[in-house]
Amino acid sequence: MINENNILETINMIKLHNLDIRTVTLALSLRDCADNDVNVVCDNIYNKIKYYARNLVEYANELENDYSIPIINKRISVTPISLVGESCKNPDYVKIAQTLDRAAKDVGVNFIGGFSALVEKGCTKGDNLLIESIPEALAKTEMLCSSINLASSKAGINMDAVLKMAEIIKKSAELTKDRDGIGAAKLVCFCNSAGDNPFMAGAFCGIGEPECALNVGVSGPGVVRAAIEAMPKDADLSQVANKIKQIAYKITSTGELVGRKLAKRLDIPFGIIDLSLAPTPAEGDSVAGIFQAMGLEHAGAHGTTAALAMLNDAVKKGGIMASSHVGGLSGAFIPVSEDAGMIEAAANGYLTFDKLEAMTCVCSVGLDMIAIPGDTPSAT
Repeated sequence: MINENNILETINMIKLHNLDIRTVTLALSLRDCADNDVNVVCDNIYNKIKYYARNLVEYANELENDYSIPIINKRISVTPISLVGESCKNPDYVKIAQTLDRAAKDVGVNFIGGFSALVEKGCTKGDNLLIESIPEALAKTEMLCSSINLASSKAGINMDAVLKMAEIIKKSAELTKDRDGIGAAKLVCFCNSAGDNPFMAGAFCGIGEPECALNVGVSGPGVVRAAIEAMPKDADLSQVANKIKQIAYKITSTGELVGRKLAKRLDIPFGIIDLSLAPTPAEGDSVAGIFQAMGLEHAGAHGTTAALAMLNDAVKKGGIMASSHVGGLSGAFIPVSEDAGMIEAAANGYLTFDKLEAMTCVCSVGLDMIAIPGDTPSAT
């Protein structure tokens, strides 16, 4: 029997508390686009993206209207380009980057990710060439996102690549200084990167992924905050965790419903749903707001790391109950400049770099969208 309160709660989640499908991301393998001629590679890449993504935006917009659930971003992730480009006799990664950018614009998506390399154990010639080309590639494109996997739990950390990427990040910011240094914001350095991540800027189509798949990222920090605020003030942490699990179940079910419907219309497999709570600067759409609803004075106060650990654990457990296709990063995002509560906490000195570093130990996502002075040395 359908419960009237559940219907109203779902409506309020969307209309009042900023529940949305943050992204539907078409993951596309480009391994069959390799050739020894870079011009042929570019043609193959463009034609394949145009074919598979030709209806992505149109069908996503139709579903948004059918279900009245906002789908904020439509994106594409592709095979790490270092693997595709290194077969060329004379690789030109900037040209490939511009081809990806042109294809993304022509199909109407917000971003395309996968200008990437996986170098946790070492770099091939192709990896090195791609890394060197990142600043110019990001400066000459608008939709392109880049990521480098520098470490893994099994292989350890490629320290040479870490130092190199520090220089690349600075150069990327410098070459896009007329656009607020956006190049650095579209570049991710990973440890244990996920090959099915739908979120930018770190999305790429991993080696073990199928020819194509649709991956979905949901978001609902405002929904979680509102649910906690509605609880009795004497509720204990077990009750709070259970409430978060219940909300995560509903958020995940909603995301998978939309993802499966869209995948069916596109005639491609449904991939995964990423359970990450991704905040925005919008009022009430803040992960820091969840901490305050739990009883903390502000993000960065004593107990923040524990609160984040509990939030992350409860969201994952609730989401896994709702779907057998959970994947991606599936952790709480803590992007300082994209979360209104964290912006306020940082401005007031409550949230420090050291505290953020501690928070990364339990949220699985890492340091994110932090403004660093341009004169900071690469070695730092």
